[in-house]
Amino acid sequence: MDGGPTGVPTQEPAVRLRLDLAYDGTGFAGWAIQPGLRTVQGVLEAALGTVLRTDGPPRVTVAGRTDSGVHARGQVAHVDISTGLIEKSSGRSSRPVDEVLLTRLGGILPADLVVHSLTRAAEGFDARFSALRRRYTYRICDDAARRDPLSRTHVLWHRRGLDVDAMASAARPLVGRHDFASYCKPRPGATTIRTLEAFAWSRPVDGPDAGLVVATVQADAFCHSMVRSLVGASLAVGEGRRGSGWPAELLAARRRGEGVHVVAAHGLTLEEVGYPPDEELAARAVQTRARRAAEDLQHAAGCCG
Repeated sequence: MDGGPTGVPTQEPAVRLRLDLAYDGTGFAGWAIQPGLRTVQGVLEAALGTVLRTDGPPRVTVAGRTDSGVHARGQVAHVDISTGLIEKSSGRSSRPVDEVLLTRLGGILPADLVVHSLTRAAEGFDARFSALRRRYTYRICDDAARRDPLSRTHVLWHRRGLDVDAMASAARPLVGRHDFASYCKPRPGATTIRTLEAFAWSRPVDGPDAGLVVATVQADAFCHSMVRSLVGASLAVGEGRRGSGWPAELLAARRRGEGVHVVAAHGLTLEEVGYPPDEELAARAVQTRARRAAEDLQHAAGCCG
């Protein structure tokens, strides 16, 4: 296993814990640790270090890193902790150690970061590589009568009315396995090939999103800024500045052009990370690692892994 806590001998047996968490991204500079900045990973690892009394913060592996300002309702991570520390963590409590750790985390984590579940991971589980898919939602308000100041941190306000039917029509040809180089920010030596499983636009008539313009975007994985670039291209269609075939034309170009706009981060929420049945977790992780490596070698001139 990788990612044991600092100061714990590598030969000591470890337990892998799965963490299901949610956060309001407004006050975070993204997931990944950055010097001098408040990040989800930094806050979570510091809290785990305190609860587990490790010599240093344990390393957490996440299903998908989120950018600054992006929210998560269904994020998943794992951490490897030595069996010795796990056994000590329950103290005098008669409750299962997993419950004790979850309660203690809840007592020290800030209000904008919540761990909903902490469990012993199934054999072969890897939060990142065992994942089958990630599902995001992007929310937009284009009607002044429905503009809600209480939702301003997770719904994008758009001054112009949007043609949702045109946006939905433009999104459909992008579904499938493609090279999304036109919709990704460059990262040297990484591939831009992804399988977009769903990309749909709707205007719900009831529920918490009633009246909003909502995008549902799901893929096996996403490259850097891909979702927000897809939304940006859709907005150009919804406003009538571009025809419904334009997003597909961008995709076919396979290179990032000046016309691609990356929308604001705060409208984006990671809703769910999907995994296979427990007995398939290890095989899925091996498959994902091998595919990513092969693609990166084959498409070394690409970007945005």
